[in-house]
Amino acid sequence: MTPAPDQHVPARITVLSGGVGGARFLQGVLRLLDRTGASTEVTVIANTGDDIWLHGLKVCPDLDTVMYTLGNGIDTERGWGRTGETWHAKEELAAYGVEPTWFGLGDRDLATHLVRTQMLDAGYPLSAVTEALCRRWQPGVRLLPMSDDRIETHIAIDDPDTGERKAVHFQEYWIRHQASVPAYSVVPIGAEKSSPAPGVLEAIRDTDLIILPPSNPVVSVGTILSVPGIRENLRATSAPVIGVSGIVGSDHVRGMARQLLGIIGVEVSAAGVAEHYGARSASGLLDGWLVDTVDAGLVPRIEAAGIPARAVPLMMTDHDATADMVAEVIALAGS
Repeated sequence: MTPAPDQHVPARITVLSGGVGGARFLQGVLRLLDRTGASTEVTVIANTGDDIWLHGLKVCPDLDTVMYTLGNGIDTERGWGRTGETWHAKEELAAYGVEPTWFGLGDRDLATHLVRTQMLDAGYPLSAVTEALCRRWQPGVRLLPMSDDRIETHIAIDDPDTGERKAVHFQEYWIRHQASVPAYSVVPIGAEKSSPAPGVLEAIRDTDLIILPPSNPVVSVGTILSVPGIRENLRATSAPVIGVSGIVGSDHVRGMARQLLGIIGVEVSAAGVAEHYGARSASGLLDGWLVDTVDAGLVPRIEAAGIPARAVPLMMTDHDATADMVAEVIALAGS
């Protein structure tokens, strides 16, 4: 489905994005704009709760995944990190016995973190640093961190070696433990005292369409929503807020949404996530929700919760299939 006339594509679109899933969805947004010839301004508010300090360097996985993906520098097989990557620095750090060995920084990727850390040390906020990094990559969108403040998502788990209950950084839960250990809570440390980065609230208030893509509803979109002011402005904006389910059938398409939804007591289904976000007409966030065709039977339940819903193909098999999905978002917003 492609909106044929240029004027049917909103002039301004804001997307709340995590890493891999959000970046691939954004490729579809840009492909649709290319197909229609629309001159739409796209702003991306990216999750920074996955950020971590390693070896004295500030690493921003979701910001970098969006930047590299849209700038044609991503390793497409992994879905993260740089194309043509080498790992000499990681190997040397391991030879010195430096921890953590479970998180590796590639040599090309390392340059990004060095530049970012130098700029932060010089006093530049993360939003200004991100803007500077994007001058090289030219992602075709305005990329904003959700906050300039330090926010790091931690997961309470049972240590697989000792059985002790402890909180670990999200990256340790996801990469080291492969999201396979018992987990009990998700805590975005620092979020309650944070503020939205410059431009974030304006991108929510002064837009024509807001999209919650198939990013993780707990540690991607959910963490963005934990920044004071963002949820409130989403409820107050005049733009429609349309979400796309990352749950197809009874599981996530990619990542660990199933495990994390279980932690916060949300049913692992397209309907469960829609109800978790809630209808804006009932103090929630959504004005519309797309589910995959295999979940068409859930549409009446979602609409009974006050959220207009449609069942369409949601597999991002290529850029054109994803562009078709974005067109369905626009069509639902227009209805």
